[in-house]
Amino acid sequence: MVFSTVSRRCWFGALLLAASGHAAAVDTYPLPPSGTDLVGEIRIEYARQEDTFLDIARRNGLGYDEIVAANPGVDRWLPGEGTPVILPLEHILPDAPHEGIVVNVPEMRLYYYPGGEGVVKTFAISIGRMDWHSPLGTTRIVAKQVNPTWTPPASIKAEHLAKGDPLPDVVPGGPDNPLGTRAMRLGIPGYLIHGTNNPNGIGMRVTHGCIRMYPEDIERLFPEVPVSTKVTLVNQLAKLGWKDGRLYLEYHSPLEEDEIPTDKQISDTVTMIHSRLPNVQLSAPDIVETVVRQASGMPVAITP
Repeated sequence: MVFSTVSRRCWFGALLLAASGHAAAVDTYPLPPSGTDLVGEIRIEYARQEDTFLDIARRNGLGYDEIVAANPGVDRWLPGEGTPVILPLEHILPDAPHEGIVVNVPEMRLYYYPGGEGVVKTFAISIGRMDWHSPLGTTRIVAKQVNPTWTPPASIKAEHLAKGDPLPDVVPGGPDNPLGTRAMRLGIPGYLIHGTNNPNGIGMRVTHGCIRMYPEDIERLFPEVPVSTKVTLVNQLAKLGWKDGRLYLEYHSPLEEDEIPTDKQISDTVTMIHSRLPNVQLSAPDIVETVVRQASGMPVAITP
């Protein structure tokens, strides 16, 4: 993909924010003051000789697809010693109540608002494959389990059997369990927020509909989330937010099964912006189209 003016702004802006050495994973941010909707900041990490995007993503609490989207043109499997890699660690908070857990499915990111603490915690996740959708809507955490067992449903057992990889009726808790060491059951039957024994899949569409997290992330989140916590699952491709008096747009690629043509993505986003802010003055006539086509997942200022 060729870098446009917006990409160059993101790139050079990130370079200005970069610190020397390697970035540390940051997932907890103070809730922004009134009139501000963004948390975090874009950073740079300089790749080591042996690094892949999988390594850099996990070190920084990012998912695979989001670090790929932020770094078009960089070799994801061998960036090379000293190559600057953008870390998309700035986020517009989803348009949902700042309560409990909020999952933005196409963003493949979970936000947790612990009550009374004035902070938001955000984590990369994996979601359901095209043929195994992750759910949308509002539910709650109804149960929690350490070292959960897994009872594969008949549909998943049939899928594995067809591949010559039969599953047992029950997979005991332990290092080989696909649910990892922690699981939180949703009120939607059959769906969990859980860990994994395959962390390389975080940030991809690889699950049977559950929300999957890095092992270290679920182990930190698990004790903080009480049973009955509200969980809101949304499908927000475009997120709008204000920072320092400027309007930002963050755009994520739609789920494949939604089959939304690019032109409709652009027109829908323009309509959303003008319906919410009818008098908004954009910084360039094609700024929204550029951000949507790139779908970098990073907030871009779209007003002067």
